[in-house]
Amino acid sequence: MEAAEGGAPIGVAGVRRAAAGRLNLYYRFAAVTHGSGLGREAARAVVAHATEWFPEHVVEAVIRPDHWPSVRTAEAVGLVAVGERQFDGDPPEAGASWVFELPRIARVDEIAETSRESLLDLWQRVTDAGGSVGFLPGAPRERIAEALAGHEAEMTAGHAFAVSLTDPDGALTGWGWWTQVPNPLLAQGRWLYRFMIDPARQGRHLGATLLAGMIGAARRDGAELLELGYRSGSGLGDFYARVGFVEVGRIPGAIRVGPGDFRDDVTMARRVDGSPLVYDGRH
Repeated sequence: MEAAEGGAPIGVAGVRRAAAGRLNLYYRFAAVTHGSGLGREAARAVVAHATEWFPEHVVEAVIRPDHWPSVRTAEAVGLVAVGERQFDGDPPEAGASWVFELPRIARVDEIAETSRESLLDLWQRVTDAGGSVGFLPGAPRERIAEALAGHEAEMTAGHAFAVSLTDPDGALTGWGWWTQVPNPLLAQGRWLYRFMIDPARQGRHLGATLLAGMIGAARRDGAELLELGYRSGSGLGDFYARVGFVEVGRIPGAIRVGPGDFRDDVTMARRVDGSPLVYDGRH
């Protein structure tokens, strides 16, 4: 629920159960707010919440034909057109409704042979677009494949699992790993590695969707503390801060990305339950 300056309600957004395993995205705002972007922002928050807490459900939006503002909002929050559906009670002359679906989140404990090439393709595209995923643009595919083999070994040993983001047609759109340090003193923590979204799909809120799904997956895996690292200059700090990560360390100039181009190695963390990080103050 949004509230105007005077406290009057101006809209509502959420999900409601539709058919089995489906959540219907809805949002209604007062006419005075139309064009302000509130519908898009509220829908993004709802989608992220549903992805984190209800990963077994498909989030969908059902839109009347030619209602273009709703179409633009659905696309802005990452939903993909999948077809049409005629609902009981709809007047025949109105035509079938357009159906949009959010890409699916899934935990991955073993990478299928048929998925490995798609993952390498995604990793290569993100790398060549300048993404902070372990390599500089132009890195040979063989080196990326070696890094993938290392992650697979961690998965086999039970020290890591992945989370995938796939379009309704099965195309891989995003990926990330959670790794766990074998030391039992650090068993509460998970470290985020190789977080990536297809560059062709940037700007559609899919990064936030994948991250929300990953946080939910870490919670279900028993994690209490989440950590990640990134190189400065990538703009990732603001992105992670929006979902509760805070900077807890920075090594100036630790990463060299080119001649004379040194970046800070930044560490961020958040508690899975969202409670504040509190230093114990001991030396």
